[in-house]
Amino acid sequence: MQIIHKYFPNLTEKQIKQFADLQPLYEYWNAQINVISRKNMETLYINHVLHSLAIAKIIQFKKETKILDIGTGGGFPGIPLAILFPEVEFLLVDSIGKKIKVVNEVSSAIGLTNVRTMHERAENIKETFDFVVSRAVTNMKDFKKWVKEKFNNTHKNVFNNGILYLKGGDLSEELRGIPHSKHEIADLFEEEFFETKKVIYISY
Repeated sequence: MQIIHKYFPNLTEKQIKQFADLQPLYEYWNAQINVISRKNMETLYINHVLHSLAIAKIIQFKKETKILDIGTGGGFPGIPLAILFPEVEFLLVDSIGKKIKVVNEVSSAIGLTNVRTMHERAENIKETFDFVVSRAVTNMKDFKKWVKEKFNNTHKNVFNNGILYLKGGDLSEELRGIPHSKHEIADLFEEEFFETKKVIYISY
């Protein structure tokens, strides 16, 4: 938990408690329904929570922004971002029902009121949003097809509405021909885990 406070020192008492409660909750639910690699439970706050919050170092979402988290898995990046931005609306979607069950249980236990969930494939979501976030669920060309009609036409943030995608490694081939900006997470967080990790932003 200290690692979150290191980079986000202005958390409220409520947010501090919500972040602190994530470890025991994920340990409990991961034992029932494996949504996070067991070896990663020891590094939950770096590999999952802080990684998710890299997006918050790129953009501070305005009040009432609508965000879709596709392939949320156990709730990343959606749950950490929902804690940090309590006045932003999140829809967390996954095609695997047991993962959505974990997201629901964790969200309820920490008192998140700005999170909805759907057990659904991304292509079948009929709403529109300001931003779509995700952690490396597929290659970008396919991902863009999934989300191309899911953006609001009105822009209220410092970035135009679009995709904020967490992914690591060499993405030059995957992103060839796709206008984007790339933010190195190693420039934001000093931990070794982030050496090759990036936030990719694609405007719509």
